[in-house]
Amino acid sequence: MSQVLRVLLVDDQPIIRSGFAMMLSVEEDITVVGEAANGREAIDLAERERPDVIVMDVQMPLMDGIAATREVVARDLGRVIILTTFDADNYLFDALQAGASGFLLKNAEADQLVDALRAVGHGHALLAPEVTRRVIAQMASPGSAAAGGEGRHAGLLAQLTDRELDVLRLMGAGRSNAEIAADLVIGAATVKTHVSSIFAKLQVRDRVGAVIIAHEAGIAGR
Repeated sequence: MSQVLRVLLVDDQPIIRSGFAMMLSVEEDITVVGEAANGREAIDLAERERPDVIVMDVQMPLMDGIAATREVVARDLGRVIILTTFDADNYLFDALQAGASGFLLKNAEADQLVDALRAVGHGHALLAPEVTRRVIAQMASPGSAAAGGEGRHAGLLAQLTDRELDVLRLMGAGRSNAEIAADLVIGAATVKTHVSSIFAKLQVRDRVGAVIIAHEAGIAGR
């Protein structure tokens, strides 16, 4: 990743794109390298500009944000933050499965936008507490995409130690590293070590992937 974060803004509403671009224009470590009005444009621009982070709307013409995110992640064209509103819960789990690294509300303040871009740009997953609760509720609901996945990850989960399983359960419940440390009465550095080991053993790149597996396996928060 370059020292200056390269960002691509994708939304079919020009006013949303221009608003975000204006917010970011004052940041010395962030530059907007392009804007797209649909998923297909986003993929073409991502191929050309190689952004670090793509801020992606969901509902767009020609190709929606979920399909575009899936292709972007598969082709390693950048990490994706999904733009969302609280009336679009049905998209959250699909976006996570497509490989999104986090969510950002469309009415986000400038500091929230900048913090989100820096977090995801530096390799972290972004699951704000209010969004995490909705994602967890979605995955726990009857008939959700996570239903029936208890045995799907048995081989991967069998590699985890008992303590790593404890950490994974709490991650699946939306706990931060600091909260996990407090719950398990262990140090924050120890939690970080466990989390890194969990990512490696479950073959996921970030917290989002681990949370999905915890819920699909039915062990989150248990």
